[in-house]
Amino acid sequence: MEHSGHSRGSTVDLTLFDMKTGKDVDMSGTFDYFGEKSHPDYKNITDQQYQNRMLLRDAMLSHGFKPLSSEWWHFTLEKEPYPDTYFDFPVSKDSLKK
Repeated sequence: MEHSGHSRGSTVDLTLFDMKTGKDVDMSGTFDYFGEKSHPDYKNITDQQYQNRMLLRDAMLSHGFKPLSSEWWHFTLEKEPYPDTYFDFPVSKDSLKK
């Protein structure tokens, strides 16, 4: 059975958000589109879109995350605290209440 790195608690999918406009920054593509256009180094996009991808990548690299070569939004903590553990527990709104 294959497991997602997300269930180890060290992998995240994220984008940049512009607080002034209240919108996601244009990365030329959406989460979970798995075509060539999703590769972080894909060049057939505007210069600004590429710079946005590199801004996210550089920020994550500088904080100890490694990128996935096929998804501009996917990063895993290099020094995972639980590299061989896959957590399995329910998550609901009720679990967030104090």
